[in-house]
Amino acid sequence: MYRVVLLLSTSSLNGYGIHRIFSFAKKAKYDGLDLFFTSTNHDLWDKEYIKELSDTFKVPVLSMTISLKWMNEKKVDQIIDIAKFVWVQVITFSPPHFSDKNITWFNKYLLKVKRDTHLSVAIQNVESKFIFFIIPEYKNATLSEIKRITWDTTLNLLGIDSSSGMDILKAQKHLGNSVKNVFFADKRWSKIWLLPWGAGWGISYLPLESFFMKLKAGGYNGFITLKVRPSELWVGNEERVLQNLEFAKNYYIKHYLSFK
Repeated sequence: MYRVVLLLSTSSLNGYGIHRIFSFAKKAKYDGLDLFFTSTNHDLWDKEYIKELSDTFKVPVLSMTISLKWMNEKKVDQIIDIAKFVWVQVITFSPPHFSDKNITWFNKYLLKVKRDTHLSVAIQNVESKFIFFIIPEYKNATLSEIKRITWDTTLNLLGIDSSSGMDILKAQKHLGNSVKNVFFADKRWSKIWLLPWGAGWGISYLPLESFFMKLKAGGYNGFITLKVRPSELWVGNEERVLQNLEFAKNYYIKHYLSFK
């Protein structure tokens, strides 16, 4: 089993090419990358190119995150092929979008893929959103439902609906040892996907320090992935990007690695 490592989501540096993102991860000394797949970022779908960059920068691609509409078994197979080629350990899928008519890829095929490949195929919780105020945007998206698909999950800290009485501490306890990756970010007021605020920096809506302490005390041995909005890292300013990546890494070290 892999040790706990800190990954950087490529979505956090959206606007840069994947070559530059590998460079940032290397300079900031992150343990690896989580590739966030979109239908338009064609570089990520080129497995030979990704493997070449990973080998060149000596930055492993340990995780992939897939959040696409109109998924099907053929697309799942393509994603799995990339994952095996670049030695990914965890692949995270989102629940089906309400517009997806066929969801057998989700509620049947993913478990078969996990059994056949021995990869960790995880389902992430998503933020509760409704179409016309009554139709859930994502199907089968409750914590209990995502857990039963493959029994591997990714805990998205920004996807917890606090209005339901749930918080990130309760969510982690509910998902238990099914959690293989944690998407790490902060929120304040209505702003989300922010860098964490330390003591004296202001008000955070998320009890991140307590969360990391409980995670470490419970013997968590999966991944923690920094996933913030690009403006938080000051994309376009390399010096500030590296400073902010260092800040986030130090927060993780202080509140997770240093906790005993």
